[in-house]
Amino acid sequence: MVRIRLKRVGGKNEPRFRLVVADIRHQRDGKFIEEVGYYNPVKNERKIEMDRIEYWLSKGAKPSETVQSMINYARKQAGKVEAAAVQPKVEAEKKS
Repeated sequence: MVRIRLKRVGGKNEPRFRLVVADIRHQRDGKFIEEVGYYNPVKNERKIEMDRIEYWLSKGAKPSETVQSMINYARKQAGKVEAAAVQPKVEAEKKS
């Protein structure tokens, strides 16, 4: 079974994580299939390649609970960006 989970990298007291697709039989920081993003909780930076995550979800990969919440957050942010992009066009049409 394939999971999308966090792999810890970084030094002591400086946690950083990579989002990886890995077989559940491998260790947390061990062998993985593909890296699909990263997360830095200290600076609250995150980059998620949603197209690759959607691909793996369609193939049956299961995200961990933490990764699932990150995916939900990314989807919500993408929805806000799309709504913000549409909003000014509608207001411009009303003024015309």
